Amino acid sequence: MGLFLLAGAAGAFPASITAPQAAFVPTHILTLTGYNAVPGQTDDTPFITASGAYTNPEVVAARSQDLRNELPFGTIIAIDGPTDVQASGTCGYKVVESAIGYRVIADTMNARYTKYVDVVFKTMGAATTLGVCPGTTVRVVGFVDIKNPANLPKSQAALTALVEHPLNLAIK
Repeated sequence: MGLFLLAGAAGAFPASITAPQAAFVPTHILTLTGYNAVPGQTDDTPFITASGAYTNPEVVAARSQDLRNELPFGTIIAIDGPTDVQASGTCGYKVVESAIGYRVIADTMNARYTKYVDVVFKTMGAATTLGVCPGTTVRVVGFVDIKNPANLPKSQAALTALVEHPLNLAIK
């Protein structure tokens, strides 16, 4: 599995992992929403993402099409949440924060949305509770090659291990 991270000390990782200085970590301020892998919220193949990977609610996120160059498929993101939860009035980020974790961009949204990241959830309740969270900080923390969809981590634990302990590449 190919992976590169955007944090950590130079020289601390094997050649397959790149770790530039933290000052170069791309950060975006976007609108965060949630969705479920059901026909009413996706196309006619709700369990297959636009990248060809399985729509895994533990690790998958979609991005709006205008962000395809900044957040290509395989980008690992950390979602730090909205800068002002009270101001949005429609954001339940604090309630579902523990279900978000790190995410891999593996899907894309309808073209009518711009500057959005959409997190897939296991339940409709979690997606509804999240609501619409404008002003959400999203940091790029790495990249995993998902040209082969089997490379997509299968769980939040595996994705967290890749990001936080990149030398442990045996975890899948």
